[in-house]
Amino acid sequence: MPAYKAAGVLATTVKRVPPEFFRRGGILIIVNDASPDETGAVADRLAAENPAIRVVHHAKNKGYGGAQKSGLNEGLRLGCRGFAVVHADGQYAPELVLELLEPILSGEADVVQGSRMLGGKALSGGMPMSRYLANRGLTLLENIVFGTRMAEFHSGYMLYSRRLLEVLPYDQLQSNFNFDAEIILLGHLAGFPCKEMPIPTHYGDETSSLDPVPYGINVLKMIGRHLAGHYRAILKSPRPTPEQINANQTANAI
Repeated sequence: MPAYKAAGVLATTVKRVPPEFFRRGGILIIVNDASPDETGAVADRLAAENPAIRVVHHAKNKGYGGAQKSGLNEGLRLGCRGFAVVHADGQYAPELVLELLEPILSGEADVVQGSRMLGGKALSGGMPMSRYLANRGLTLLENIVFGTRMAEFHSGYMLYSRRLLEVLPYDQLQSNFNFDAEIILLGHLAGFPCKEMPIPTHYGDETSSLDPVPYGINVLKMIGRHLAGHYRAILKSPRPTPEQINANQTANAI
């Protein structure tokens, strides 16, 4: 659960995680990305109340993708088999985490994306028309260039298998909001196609750190990097050893 400026919503989002998740041995890793508010204090309080909650504090802000990398590294260190990225603002329903994890834990898939576009209810769920059109347009372009058939590339409700994370050099991906799309692309190139599952769309009063214009520009840059062979090249890079992952985790945390 990457968390930045989430002090006002973090506890509510954590309470929405199904109790069955914890009864089945699930671990919730909150990554406080050097939030200037009380996010870290709230996370520590939640961890004190529930031994299945762990907190990683960044000394410096590392961005959305950087927070994910720290959480994934910590999950690998703890021996987790399946990984779900649930946003601290609650925009992606925590209630669905076990349902979305099922294809991962059963071995049916190594990447799962909760898609707002499946089912055709994105607009009725409150997605602004400007974001809907940008999502559709960018996804169409990405599918053409990457050779994929995704309903969307830009949902942040992502789930991964341990096998995938042990193969992909995700530490070399961007640390911004493009991390999700990049890991889908990297998984596709490595032979791990993404399974999509429908999720509800929710746009409330939560504050988002995503600026759509720079994000769209970065997507276009990502497409350019793919055409230049960047992602195929990094697939040939060796994955860090467990010792290197642990050392990196220590360097990212305080």
